[in-house]
Amino acid sequence: MDPEGYGDLTGSDDNERKKVALLRSLVELQDPAAKEVDNLMLRRFLRARDLDIEKASSMFLKYLKWRREAVPNGFISEAEVQNELIQKKIFMQGFDKMGHPILVGLAARHYHSKRDMDEFKRFMVYILDNLCARVPSGHEKFLVIVDLQGWGYSNCDTRAYIAALNIMQNNYPERLGKALLIHVPYIFMKAWKMICPFIDKNTKKRFVFVEDKNLKATLLEDIDESQLPEIYGGKLPLVSIEDAAK
Repeated sequence: MDPEGYGDLTGSDDNERKKVALLRSLVELQDPAAKEVDNLMLRRFLRARDLDIEKASSMFLKYLKWRREAVPNGFISEAEVQNELIQKKIFMQGFDKMGHPILVGLAARHYHSKRDMDEFKRFMVYILDNLCARVPSGHEKFLVIVDLQGWGYSNCDTRAYIAALNIMQNNYPERLGKALLIHVPYIFMKAWKMICPFIDKNTKKRFVFVEDKNLKATLLEDIDESQLPEIYGGKLPLVSIEDAAK
């Protein structure tokens, strides 16, 4: 551990360690809440901005302001996202071969006509906070399986998708290890072309489109069969996020 108790920076070279220290000094001067975060969080923001201290500082200070406004109680309760939870579209169980927790999203269970944007944004925070809480010590990332089986125009919600991406990219940087898009219908690619410009270069390379014919083999490259959901030929039953979070 570092002498100030802000967290171990294993995997960082001297240059990155110095930049994390400089970033800490800079943000603590502007927002005392920065003293409550560990070095790993600061390093994630720094890496998200290619080690540019000024850009990372701006990004991190915006995050602190966003967190106070979006999550005033420090967490999102199930009562605040009931409409989203009853749709049973997000599941969380198992770990990939790297030790990252796995999230499964069934995109065809999301309907833009039933969505309230404010609640949807709260739901994204609920998801990401619970997912990050499952990340084991010594790890920082998670893996997402986006299942588009049965997805159609009634499920298409580019405003919500872009809002979700913005929340993840701006406030949970360097957390996404990989997003595996499976059972992708051709019509989804129209929506993808609209979403793509809103994905930053560091995040975009983590999205992987999986061909149906290679589905199980591709999933098994990242996930052992014992940790793979049953619906994809593995051993684990799907567990809804609210049950997994208890």
